[in-house]
Amino acid sequence: MRGKESDRRNARGEDALDQALLVAICGATATGKTAVAAALARALGGEIVAADSRTIYRGMNIGTAKPTPEQRAAVPHHLLDVADPAEVFTVAQYQQLAVTAVADILARGHLPLLVGGSGLYIRAVVDGLQIPHVPPDWSFRKKAEVAERERPGSLYERLQRADPRAAERIHPRNLRRIIRALEVIERSGRPISEQQRAQPAPWRVVMTGLRMPRPLLYERIHRRVDDQIAQGLVEEVRGLLLAGVPPAAPAMQGLGYKEIVPYLQGRVALDAAVVTLKRNTRNYARRQEIWFRRDPRIRWLDVGHADAEAVAATIRAMLAVIETSAR
Repeated sequence: MRGKESDRRNARGEDALDQALLVAICGATATGKTAVAAALARALGGEIVAADSRTIYRGMNIGTAKPTPEQRAAVPHHLLDVADPAEVFTVAQYQQLAVTAVADILARGHLPLLVGGSGLYIRAVVDGLQIPHVPPDWSFRKKAEVAERERPGSLYERLQRADPRAAERIHPRNLRRIIRALEVIERSGRPISEQQRAQPAPWRVVMTGLRMPRPLLYERIHRRVDDQIAQGLVEEVRGLLLAGVPPAAPAMQGLGYKEIVPYLQGRVALDAAVVTLKRNTRNYARRQEIWFRRDPRIRWLDVGHADAEAVAATIRAMLAVIETSAR
């Protein structure tokens, strides 16, 4: 009996080792995920699948801190520049493209690295979320926005009543996701939390998160915003508007775009727009930290002032230990 049980355990171990590996690198904005992932990919023969709700858009490079042409030439990147900024790109679309990209990378014998700060995008891939196929209802969204302007907080209160589980997962100030949850309920008659069921991913998933002390993170955020302005962020946003991208387009609601548009419209000074962008980015980083802290699978690395190569080496060592323990 003991021998048969041992054989079964060995078989399970072999199955686990045979199962393909997907490594996710997540964390707040400005923690250095892009550089660390590139260093890890170079060392392990990996390819990067971006998990970012803004880098998917073409022409949005500076404001999204998209990997540089040099980084993209050195390491294959997927799911960058796959959508026009004037169109609506859904989580379901992302999930389909990302799962396909991961499968293709594995088929080539390479290591897929799912990298980014969009928590829902990462969950859609690693947890196989069953995303409701409810098309956008623009009339409903406009009415909801009007209701929120008339009584701030009313939509979140409505969501708390209609779908408490969804309300627990959505930040009270994340108006876009609140409206989407209400829209799904309105159109389907069922809470979105009931429809976002998870289905285990067909890969072994190792999730690692990068974090650093808040003062250091905020310093990096402020420096990055200043660099983005120096690199031509204002001109990038102006070019998108001139190309016909509506200011209300979902792509233009991202950090670096929604703050610069009012400046280009003559409603605020550039200095004020920069102050707002830094504040909004700090707030976004806090929300990201809160989201990722809820996931007990994430192995956190305190990166501090460590360079990308050193952090990548730490992740490599961690992966080696995981592989050894699975044998």
